[in-house]
Amino acid sequence: MERVIAMDQMNNAAEETIRVIHADLPVNATLHLWLKAVSPETPGSLSLHSVNGKFGEVQAINAEEHSFRIYQVFGGGPIELRYDSRDTTVSVAYWFTASDVLETGITILHTSPANQPPDLAASYHFRPPFGWMNDPNGFGRFGGRPHLFYQHYSHGRMWNNMHWGHAVSSDYLRWRHMPVFLFPSEDLTARPDKRGGAFSGSAIPLSNGPGIRVFFTEKVNGRIPEQEIQMTATSADLFTAGEASVLLAQRPAGEGLSPDFRDPYVFKGPDGLWKMLLGSQSEEGGVILLYDTDDPQAASGWTYRGKLLVDSRYRTTALECPCLLPIDGEATDPKTRWALIYGLMHSLDEKTGRRNLTMVDVGWFDGKTFSREFSRELDFAADNYAFQAFTDGQVPVGIGWLGNWIDTGPTVDFPSAMTLPRTLRLENGQLLTPPIGTAESLRSHILDRTRLAAGNVVTFLNGAVEILFDLAEAGLPFELTLDHPDVPLAVAQGEAGLFIHYGGDEAATPRYLAEGARVSRLRIFLDYGSIEVFADGGRYAGTKRIEGFEPVRSARLIAGDGAIISATIWALRL
Repeated sequence: MERVIAMDQMNNAAEETIRVIHADLPVNATLHLWLKAVSPETPGSLSLHSVNGKFGEVQAINAEEHSFRIYQVFGGGPIELRYDSRDTTVSVAYWFTASDVLETGITILHTSPANQPPDLAASYHFRPPFGWMNDPNGFGRFGGRPHLFYQHYSHGRMWNNMHWGHAVSSDYLRWRHMPVFLFPSEDLTARPDKRGGAFSGSAIPLSNGPGIRVFFTEKVNGRIPEQEIQMTATSADLFTAGEASVLLAQRPAGEGLSPDFRDPYVFKGPDGLWKMLLGSQSEEGGVILLYDTDDPQAASGWTYRGKLLVDSRYRTTALECPCLLPIDGEATDPKTRWALIYGLMHSLDEKTGRRNLTMVDVGWFDGKTFSREFSRELDFAADNYAFQAFTDGQVPVGIGWLGNWIDTGPTVDFPSAMTLPRTLRLENGQLLTPPIGTAESLRSHILDRTRLAAGNVVTFLNGAVEILFDLAEAGLPFELTLDHPDVPLAVAQGEAGLFIHYGGDEAATPRYLAEGARVSRLRIFLDYGSIEVFADGGRYAGTKRIEGFEPVRSARLIAGDGAIISATIWALRL
C-alpha cells in the first residue's frame, strides 16, 4: 500500500511539471522551436501530440544555450507540444506556413518570462516579438514590400550572440513578424557567451531573379587574425537565408586600422557599380572605408578604394553603421547631393554630456570621393542610433534604433524599439528628417483643439499621442510640460535653443539641446517609453527613450500672450 501511495505521489508530481503548449495548425505548417536541457545529464525533450497520439519529438542535449529545432507538420488541426520542466526549458515556439508567411507572418505560441515583450497594446513603435533588439539591418523594399531586419537575440532582453530578426510591412508602421533570418555560426550557438554572431549589415535585390542578397559582419571575439569579417548570403523567398560565404576575409593592409571592421552598407553608386561602406578606426580617428565591384550580383570582386571619411570629433573611436544615399535627385546626376550618415562610437559631447552621437554629412559623391557641403547631428537627443536609410522609389526613407549604448549593455534588461521611420529631404539648403508621411494614419481621433493652446492641462487616455502646435514667431519661448509618473519631462525653447528636459534640473547632464534653434512649428510623438520631437518640418529632430513603460498622463503648454497660434492633440493607434 505504501509503495502504491508513493507511486501515486510521484505520478502527481510528474504531472505538475508537464507543460503543454496548444496550437491549431493549418496544413503544411513549419514549427520553429528553441529548447534546452536543464542539466547535462538528461537531454531536453519536447513531444508533439494530436488527437491520434504522439507523432513527433525533438531533443536538445545542450544545457547552456537553447538549441534551434525545426519540425514540419503536414496535417492540420489542433496539436499539443509537451515537455517536462524538470529536464527541459523552452524559450520560443512559433509556426508559419511558407506559402503565405510574407502575408500573414509568424504565430507566436510561447515565449518565456526572460524574453517576452512588454504588453503595450496601444504602442505604435516597432518592437521585436521576443528577446533583444538593436541596430536596424537590411532596411529596404523587396518584392514590393518594405523589409526590416535587425540585430536580435531570442532568449533574453539582454545583448548576446547576434542573430538577424525580420519583419515586413506595407506602410513602414504596421509590421508582420517573420521567422528569424540569420543565426550565429554553429560554435557560437553552443553557449550564451557574447562572443559574436551575425552583426549589422544591409541588403540589395538580386539582379538575376527574385530575392535578396544580404551583407553582414561575422564577429568572433578573439579570432585570429580577424575577429570581424564580411559575409554574404542570398534568399530567393525573402524569408529564409541560404548558406553564408566569406566576402572579405581581412581588413585592408597598410591603413593602420584597429580590429574594428564592420557594418557593410551596399548601394549602387553614380557610376553604376555596387559600392560598400565599412566602419573602422585608425590613428587619425574613426574611418569609413570604401569598396566597389563590377560584379552585377555583388557576390565577388570587391576591391578596396580607400578611406571615404576620417572623423575625430567628440573623441570618437570607430565609426559605425555608415550609410550613403542620394537625397535630392538621381544617383547618376553629378549635381545630386548625398547624405552620409554614421555613428560616432564611444563619442562624448563635453558641452552637453551626450554620448554616442550620430552625424549626417551632406555633399556630393562621385563614386570614389565624398565632398562635404555641411555636417550636423542627425538627432539632438542621441537616442536615434545606427540609422539606416535607402531610396524607396524617389523618396529616401530611414529608421534607427531607439536606444543608446550608454543606457544598456550585455547585463542590462533592455526591451527596446525602433524610431518612427523618417524621410530625408533638402529644403532651402537644410536637411529635413520628418516622420514618414504615413505617420498621419496613426491618428485615431482628436483629443484637444483649444485647451492646450489656452494653457490648460489636457489629460491623455493613454501614452500614445501626437501634439502639434504653431508659434506666432520663430524662437518664441515656450514650455510644454509632460506629466510622467517617474521622470520630469518637458519640451521647451529658450535663449539657448530647443531642448528636451529629461530628469534633473536644466543644468544637469546630459542636456538634450538643439543649440541655437529658433523654431515655430512643433510636432511631438509620445509613446510608451519614448518621445520624438520634430521641429520646423524635421529641421531639428530629437529622440529620447524614457525609462520604463509608464505613459505620459497629461500635458500643459506655457507661453506668452499670443505666442500660440494653434495646438492640436491626437490619440494614436496602429
